[in-house]
Amino acid sequence: MSTKADTSPHITPAWRLFFPLAALHAALMVPLSLLAFYHAIPLGLIDSPAAHGRELLFGFALAVITGYLLGPLPRHWLLGLVALWLVARGVGLVWPEALSVLLADGLFALLLAWRLVPRFLAAKKWRNRLLSPLLGLLCLLAVATLVERLTRPGVPASALVQHAVLWLVLLMTFMGGRVLAPAVNGHLMASRRQAGAGVQPRLEAALIVLLGMTPLLAPWSITASLAASLVAVAGLLVLWRLWCWRPWACRRRLDLIGLLLGYAWLGGGLLLLARSLWLGQPLNGVLHAFTVGALGTLASGIMLRQAILRARGRPEREPILLLLALLFSVAAVLRLVAFSAGAAWLSLLWASALVWSLAWLLAAWRLFVWSRRVSIRPGS
Repeated sequence: MSTKADTSPHITPAWRLFFPLAALHAALMVPLSLLAFYHAIPLGLIDSPAAHGRELLFGFALAVITGYLLGPLPRHWLLGLVALWLVARGVGLVWPEALSVLLADGLFALLLAWRLVPRFLAAKKWRNRLLSPLLGLLCLLAVATLVERLTRPGVPASALVQHAVLWLVLLMTFMGGRVLAPAVNGHLMASRRQAGAGVQPRLEAALIVLLGMTPLLAPWSITASLAASLVAVAGLLVLWRLWCWRPWACRRRLDLIGLLLGYAWLGGGLLLLARSLWLGQPLNGVLHAFTVGALGTLASGIMLRQAILRARGRPEREPILLLLALLFSVAAVLRLVAFSAGAAWLSLLWASALVWSLAWLLAAWRLFVWSRRVSIRPGS
């Protein structure tokens, strides 16, 4: 529902600009990354797997967070944030270590932290206050990777990027549950006059503790086996939480099925991560279960749901929400099996990248359509 702030001609909801920009960025970035580090096309910002991962996290994911959490902003503030984000993304492809790029990227992350962190500190429950340090930490990690790029040029910040992915998993688990629980509850009440499992606060608290300890334990060989055990328990709890939401009761709500599939990627990804930690294997490959399967599916579904609801539409009538979830799942599976596929590995990487890009181009198109409906709706 529109607020007074939404109706002012000088106030614009952040999602109206950042959601379409994030979708287009995601669609273009992955194929460009493959061109950069497998076909020797000089694109400095994404010229290595670690640089590509950094851009996915602190370019794309931070843009999604900005659109979802920042709310309505004065027009000059919003355009300033967009300009900083675009300079860091665009100019960074050519001059990734230019001072203007580093300043724009760092200032964007710090301004985002300044706007978001105090908001969640005021929450009454500790589980809600969690968002404040978590968002602040992700923004600080974005700045830390920039400092490392400046002080150690040519050295990929893979350890920091992996660390950030693990914190992002906690954020997706928390925020995904906060979106899915009321949505599934509302559907069950409307269709069956039954209350659903809801947020499940004790289970949510357990997941926060388990996933909050994982980034602290996983990087060290001496604690990797303990981290593997905690991650395995967290993965099973995520899948149990999903089961308690009764996804079979949502079979006629394809928009909810898509989000539930994205949440299932979190549970499955955690079990894969636990296996890699236990066996002492590199984590780079398995983390794509989160960054492609979970992030792609959950981010696209939540972004479109918000746009549709702002336009007073009905998400269950959006024809591509389940299609997007299936496309991201295909992209994730292809990426996970690519490097064990022998001579076909590069073909599978390209197939994964193109499926991912197709999904985000479809998402960008629908976001633009729904954004237009918001703008022409009286009082919007």
